[in-house]
Amino acid sequence: MPGSASPMMTDQDVSGANRFINELTSLKSKSQRSSIEIPRLIALHMANLGGEVSYHKFQNHPNKFHPLHFFTSPNAEANHVNQSCEQYATNTVGIIRAPRGDGKESIVLVTPYNPVNLSQNEAMSLGIAYSVFSLLTQVSWLAKDIIWLAADSRFGQYSSVSAWLKDYHTPSFGGIVNLHGDMCHNSNYVHESKLDMIIETEVSDTMKRAGTMAAALVIKVANTGDAGGKDVLNVYAEASNGQMPNLDLINVVSYLAVRGQGFHVQVEKLVSLLDARWLNFIGEVFETVGKISRSLNPQWKFGISVNEYVEGSATLFSSLYNQALGVPTGSHGAFRDYQIDAITMEISPKLFSTNKGRQTEILFRGGRLIEGVIRSVNNLLEKFHQSFFLYLLTSSNKFVSVGVYMIAFLLLVAPLPVLAASLFSDANKSENNEQLKSWKWIYPTKTVFLIHLWGAIVSLLPYFIYQIPLSQPTSRLLIWASVSLFILTFLGSFFKARPVHWALSKSVTVSAAFIGLCLMSVINFATAEIGALLLVPMCLMVKPFRVAHKVQSALNLGLVVVGFPAIMFFLMKSVFGFQNGFSLAELWYWVESLWAWNSATYIYICTVHLPCWVLCMYILLHTC
Repeated sequence: MPGSASPMMTDQDVSGANRFINELTSLKSKSQRSSIEIPRLIALHMANLGGEVSYHKFQNHPNKFHPLHFFTSPNAEANHVNQSCEQYATNTVGIIRAPRGDGKESIVLVTPYNPVNLSQNEAMSLGIAYSVFSLLTQVSWLAKDIIWLAADSRFGQYSSVSAWLKDYHTPSFGGIVNLHGDMCHNSNYVHESKLDMIIETEVSDTMKRAGTMAAALVIKVANTGDAGGKDVLNVYAEASNGQMPNLDLINVVSYLAVRGQGFHVQVEKLVSLLDARWLNFIGEVFETVGKISRSLNPQWKFGISVNEYVEGSATLFSSLYNQALGVPTGSHGAFRDYQIDAITMEISPKLFSTNKGRQTEILFRGGRLIEGVIRSVNNLLEKFHQSFFLYLLTSSNKFVSVGVYMIAFLLLVAPLPVLAASLFSDANKSENNEQLKSWKWIYPTKTVFLIHLWGAIVSLLPYFIYQIPLSQPTSRLLIWASVSLFILTFLGSFFKARPVHWALSKSVTVSAAFIGLCLMSVINFATAEIGALLLVPMCLMVKPFRVAHKVQSALNLGLVVVGFPAIMFFLMKSVFGFQNGFSLAELWYWVESLWAWNSATYIYICTVHLPCWVLCMYILLHTC
């Protein structure tokens, strides 16, 4: 029931938030130990408001490739790594116990900040959370506990939240010293300085818990917006491997932001597509068709304006790309790994300055928005489940559901099994020996299996390449390519397959591509969709040069060249305007980001797409 109750946030809550922000900014400018003093100050204010306060200390674990990371947690070996004291950070956690609750459910507010170099934007986000926290300590309608996580993001916003969630869901006995007994006992850190704080309640270094998390909201304040002079609320929802929060959470935030606080809500879009001529041309065609249809019958209202079509397409491409990439678009992605619905709410004011009136307005409207969302989630008797978990966004209030986009994917891959059956039948007709007809498929199947085995080996090679000291990204990529080519040549010479008809080889290749795409659609649909757009035409059209005519041979060669992952990477960067370099090092960094985030797209490229591309090359060069 979003917006059904009147907001309760008052000027007193906002005034306290303003004082809190002033203390943060003055402490940053005066103190040489802001990385210690700022968490202490946050804990002091949490405790004075009546919250249960605790510290959470965690290590910085840089992402490194390890093959087992695709099957276990990225921090599975965290406690076995010895690091210096400078590689620790401290989250500050405050909990409000619900007067009408039983402690079994909670709602999480996350405010990432860097205590080493606190920015004005981060201070504003902490101020918004403070105003909400101040209000919620006084209300009587709260049925779920509230957790405010002031996440120390000096090592990254995602790592701080992920470390806290990992320890939150891991049974522990005793305090942090017992959990991490080898951690900097003699360092003058937050845990030693808590005795200097004058607070009414004790700050604990044990992990405080508040039950199952119903939802999580990451609060951020960004630079000025540009939505026609309006304050903008940017919503980020994509988590790892295409996971999305329940759509109802986004709907509640969008409804309250627009109708309650007057924000212009937008989701991420590919800005380079907004000026694309071909996309504007398609939009003009749809707009013209809509005008013609309305002139024939005023009740036909399926037309769409050019601007709406272009912006919707840019948003759809961005949603598809982010889900296919498999990398979270914010620290909210850490919650989705625990099946917790979470989004990042980033407020971009139209004019951001140190003006007190403007700052108070942002605190007031942002705080009331968070209050409304919390009140809606607080009304839940169950977890979010009525709406969609699988969808592609076209705007903040429009989407394409799984029931629609799966049809396009199924129509795209449907020709593959039909073609495989037809090719297998044609190959059997050319065989005169009846005894060999039913067993001829074994020989190409062995070849296809070996190529896919080679793909699995290729996916593991970076782990060994990383052991080479002082190697540069370009040299690592070249070593990876050279070793992969050597292994492929070795397998081709060691396991010489019996010559078979090219149609039979293509039949098994097409079948393998169909199975790989269908399996990938279950793990990450966006990756399967983009992979099918590249792989299906190549598998359908490929024929040996000796069989195909010149035009078909040129088309096959073009499809195979475009289908190579490295070439497609640079083409995508060029088409969508990602102008951050076209060197081989950029390709290595991109692949590195995929395995660092345990993206299933990396597994798909190495074990499905690349082997099928090699097999298509094999068919193209087949001697018939």
